[in-house]
Amino acid sequence: MTHPRRRPARAIAISKAKDKTRQAGIALGGLVIGLGLLGTQVFGESHSADENITVSHGYTNFGELKYGPDEPFSYVNLDAPKGGEISLWAQGNFDSFNLYTRKGVPVAQTGLLYEDMMISAADDPYGLYCYLCTTVEYPESLDWVVVTLRDDVTFADGTPMTVEDMKFTIDLFLEQGIAEFRNVIDGFFESIEIVGPNQIRFEFNEAAPKRDRMGLVAIWNPFSQAWFEENEARLDESTPVPFLGTGPYIVGDVDMGRSIVYTKNPDWWGADLPINQGRNNFDRVRIEYFADAGAAFQAFTAGEYTYRIETDPREWATSYDFPAVEQGYVNVESLPDGTISNGLGFVFNLRREKWQDPRTRDAVRMLFNFEWSNETLFYSLYERPYSFWGNSDLAAVGEPSDEERAVLEPLVEDGLLDASILTDPAVLPPVNEASSNDPSRRTLREATRLLQEAGWTAGNDGILRNEAGERLELVIIQFNPIYDRVVTPYVENLRRVGIDAKLERIDTAQYVERRRSGDWDLTNQLLGQGFEPGLGLMQWFDSSTAEDSSRNLMALADPAIDRLIDAVIAADTLDGLQTHVRALDRVLRAHGFWIPQWEDQEFWVAYWDMYDHPDPLPPLALGTLDFWWYDAEAAERLREAGAIR
Repeated sequence: MTHPRRRPARAIAISKAKDKTRQAGIALGGLVIGLGLLGTQVFGESHSADENITVSHGYTNFGELKYGPDEPFSYVNLDAPKGGEISLWAQGNFDSFNLYTRKGVPVAQTGLLYEDMMISAADDPYGLYCYLCTTVEYPESLDWVVVTLRDDVTFADGTPMTVEDMKFTIDLFLEQGIAEFRNVIDGFFESIEIVGPNQIRFEFNEAAPKRDRMGLVAIWNPFSQAWFEENEARLDESTPVPFLGTGPYIVGDVDMGRSIVYTKNPDWWGADLPINQGRNNFDRVRIEYFADAGAAFQAFTAGEYTYRIETDPREWATSYDFPAVEQGYVNVESLPDGTISNGLGFVFNLRREKWQDPRTRDAVRMLFNFEWSNETLFYSLYERPYSFWGNSDLAAVGEPSDEERAVLEPLVEDGLLDASILTDPAVLPPVNEASSNDPSRRTLREATRLLQEAGWTAGNDGILRNEAGERLELVIIQFNPIYDRVVTPYVENLRRVGIDAKLERIDTAQYVERRRSGDWDLTNQLLGQGFEPGLGLMQWFDSSTAEDSSRNLMALADPAIDRLIDAVIAADTLDGLQTHVRALDRVLRAHGFWIPQWEDQEFWVAYWDMYDHPDPLPPLALGTLDFWWYDAEAAERLREAGAIR
């Protein structure tokens, strides 16, 4: 296969988060995070008179913090120029600015408006650093944490952020935050109280996992109490205006549902902080919405927006030879991605009885032909995910180790797991022939056998029915037409064995609502996890979130998985954490609620030649909106050449 002309790829590792700089594993945004990522022992700390109390600028559970107080991140360009505009695209539309509720469709990149109490660095996966605070004070037990807030933080309207605003925001999330988050942390706090002009004290009860406690301190991004009360706003309702935050950007021009411009706040309080040097470099971030990926690509080639992360391998392999690339106006780069897999896959709706039988799920799983799809549709550019911690040392591999067996044996003894989990290799996705999408005779026989054992019998019309005469229907919902060429052949394979399968492609709003209401059989979900799993696992896989969760879409409720999640959360050493995560990964994969789809282990990036980035990039983030920058001279050359307006 011939790839389009590219600049040489850099030998760097970049986060699979695709520049979602406020998500679990890199930073703490949205309050639907993997809270276990963030905690630590201290580096460069000072101590109070009581040597059992630590006062520090940060925290880590494992090892030492990489950065000292008031130290900029080493991977940024400290001399990066400020200014200019970067524009990106999003698909569908939006009708809300509130990403903290499941109501409405939130606009992209609202994280630019808000900031967290503590943040993480893109080259320190376990560290947390004070940001809206100056210090955290705590005993070795972490029974309590006292946070001293900065006294110079202001909201976007110039009013000071106070400790009362922080306390108001925390109470707001605990009362009105998304149910899956509140269900996870409910009861972990003994109290959260203001104890000084700039100090707030978090007291934890015994139920709060120690390794997650500093993460529970770090996550809060403050809102203005006065603004909320004046506007009678609620966190659990869709809103056509953004909440008042402290972030570097404010909302500029908005064409509701079609486009938005975030503009740099000229009075942003944090502009001169050492930790912000080389970051937040653009004056404007513009997001253009398109109905489909094809229209978006054509708009990019015409310069209607300027930066694109390609996700379609066909486009990547065949379409990036348009005139602006050949003329050197557009840079096309393939950047390696060495971090944890994104875990993209179909998930079953386990609320529906027909998908609760593992034999039925296994039959459906084996009929998706990744090998044919990859070779025929994806130009062999994809790999197949195999683990929720793929491409890391947390993934289960082969037969369980002695340490893993010690974790799993009690679950087998209690009848929660089959004994085969102690001896069988970790489950890998089924493998099919690449030469044809048609299932092999062996695959068809095996799928048919499993379905018959599960009680499904073909009628005269060839459609499978159970004893009650109910058809085995399977509806796959999608909003992106790019999936049609993949899902349609899959539907054909499912129908070969008598499953009444169909693809329903719907608009974005319907897609969001049907996922929330559970009106589907298979849907897409990104299930990749972080480097230090903890409480966030409950949002993804625990029975407590099965009824209402944007993460546990499949409604997974399994007592063995619940106990393994508890064990991961309780792990207090890195070795112990790794062992328990591998055991959990092994059981999650054996459950069969997930049909792995595909992943690229590179970032496919194209941008008009007026941007630059540090070289090398840090291992945990592509960082487009974090630490890339605008090259005014290069942009002027493009204008002089007539390439852009």
